[in-house]
Amino acid sequence: MSTGLSRVWAQVRDWVIALGLAAVLLTTALAGKHVTTFLEPLGYALVVASGLALAAGRRAPVSVLLITGLCVLGYNAAGFEVPAVAYLVAVYTAVRSGHRLVTVVVSVVMLLCLPFAVMASADGPTADAFAQARGVLELAWLIAAGAAGEALRQAEQRADEAERTREETARLRASEERLHIARELHDSLTHQISIIKVQSEVAVHLARKRGEPVPEALLAIQEAGREATRELRATLETLRDDTTSPSYGLDRVPELVQRAHGIGLKTTLTIEGERQDVPDAVDRTAYRIVQESLTNVARHAAAATASIRIAYRPDSLAIRVDDDGTASPHYAPVPGVGLLGMRERVTALGGHLRAEPRSEGGFTVQAELPVARVS
Repeated sequence: MSTGLSRVWAQVRDWVIALGLAAVLLTTALAGKHVTTFLEPLGYALVVASGLALAAGRRAPVSVLLITGLCVLGYNAAGFEVPAVAYLVAVYTAVRSGHRLVTVVVSVVMLLCLPFAVMASADGPTADAFAQARGVLELAWLIAAGAAGEALRQAEQRADEAERTREETARLRASEERLHIARELHDSLTHQISIIKVQSEVAVHLARKRGEPVPEALLAIQEAGREATRELRATLETLRDDTTSPSYGLDRVPELVQRAHGIGLKTTLTIEGERQDVPDAVDRTAYRIVQESLTNVARHAAAATASIRIAYRPDSLAIRVDDDGTASPHYAPVPGVGLLGMRERVTALGGHLRAEPRSEGGFTVQAELPVARVS
């Protein structure tokens, strides 16, 4: 159940309880004995008001405590012998909310003022009047209501503390897992990528030293090795610290276009709409979608051109990558690791992804990422 719906149900429940208690108190007042004076209508109104005030107890416990206390004093002064049940409930709610000192002070004032309120409705300060005051609000019931509220407050605090402990433990385990993955990536990939990078740079250097033309493929390997080194370093930093700002986002897409040109793939980039800040997760995912799409074009499509279109919309970011490769409209692509990774990233953000051949030939990747629901 959503938080908003839970809040509505809680308010409905509070009103049902308040209305029920107000009805019970009114019935008690109608059935009980009381002095008939011009204050009788006011007494009935205060009895009902003391019950209805409890509907706001969850939102304003101290105010409800004061209101119910004044109502009890008022209808006792009007001559109504109605138990102060509403005030006891207000005491319980206020203590449960953590307002212990205020509750004690208000209750002490209530105990001191209540006998005088009862005396105001009687012929004089008789023993019967003081006995009636003790019957309206006995000290034992007052202490019991406060104790019940305090017990539940402490139980809720212990439950919250236990939940925080579980969350901290989960975060610690996640941090340890990230460090483990970072170590594994460092140990397994860094050495191999460094060898590729160094060997390609040596080959380029020797070719230039001999005055020979450097093949475009070799230059692409050299640049890819450098880029892989930078990306691996950024990934390891992110794994070691999940608060690290993203190293790659939409502002790095032009670099992908330049690298695509370097391998002979004529690529265009079109930006639609007014550029705006997007959440970090969307920024990273958009970059990865373009990167993986161009990688697939270079590897599998035998394409000569590719186009990238990024559209900024009020509540979403749309990405489309098209190529003029050899994909047939009837070709059903087998999802590889790259495509599956893109789909998982997009789905995790609440977006959707399409990757399929176009009717006029070539292949298209379309993604739409919501920007309003991601923080």
